[in-house]
Amino acid sequence: MECKESRRKLSALADGELDAQAAAQLRQHLDRCPDCARASAQMQALRAAVGTHGTRHAAPAALRQRLQEALRDEAKGMKQEAQEEKEARRGRHWAQLPWAWINFGVASASTAALAVTLALYLSAPSDTERLEQEIVASHFRSLLPNHLADVASSDQHTVKPWFSGKLDFSPPVVDLAQEGYPLVGGRLDYIGQRPVAALAYRRHQHVLNLYVWPDAAEAPPRASTRQGYHLIRWSRAGMHYQLISDLNGAELQDFERRLTARIDRDAMP
Repeated sequence: MECKESRRKLSALADGELDAQAAAQLRQHLDRCPDCARASAQMQALRAAVGTHGTRHAAPAALRQRLQEALRDEAKGMKQEAQEEKEARRGRHWAQLPWAWINFGVASASTAALAVTLALYLSAPSDTERLEQEIVASHFRSLLPNHLADVASSDQHTVKPWFSGKLDFSPPVVDLAQEGYPLVGGRLDYIGQRPVAALAYRRHQHVLNLYVWPDAAEAPPRASTRQGYHLIRWSRAGMHYQLISDLNGAELQDFERRLTARIDRDAMP
């Protein structure tokens, strides 16, 4: 086995992708060739460093499939190229040049780093997804005993003043008991790297959490679903709203419309 061919197979050996015969032949060559052995050791060290210090993200199924297909295509291309090189070999004098192995090692390491970076980038959640994950986690915590409200009251004139001095803004607070969504109370929470107001409502046996913080943008309601919970987000009149519940989507949208109408009405002079 020549050095050039063995260098092409080092990555496959490190990842356990060679069959038993090919792996045995490559190891025999490494035992006889100090340069290739050093290149193999560098490959193993790089692989261990990535495994130890790299941040792991679960890749979506579609991304895993694309990467697997790309790797299979690359393996076929490398095999074909190796065969062509073997048939058209014109000599091995370049293999004696030290810089040839250095360039090859750098190229292999760069390719591996690029593949890792690409996989992490494509699998990283978006800002909206990260925010929704925080909302779901906060909603789940609120359902634990004695976590739903710091100030438990159905009186909006009790809940709204409670936030004074605790936040740098005054959240709109309304009671929708007559519409079938009574106010339970309020609490402080921390979402999107800032303190926010969390208002709790009920619909029969269902808890609705409404998160409010300042936002100059204007955005219409947008619904989504995450981990079995329905979410609606929107921005208006200088405030951003995030609503979550296991209530069905239609009733959650009904709550959003009634809440917005009451806030607009109370804001009228």
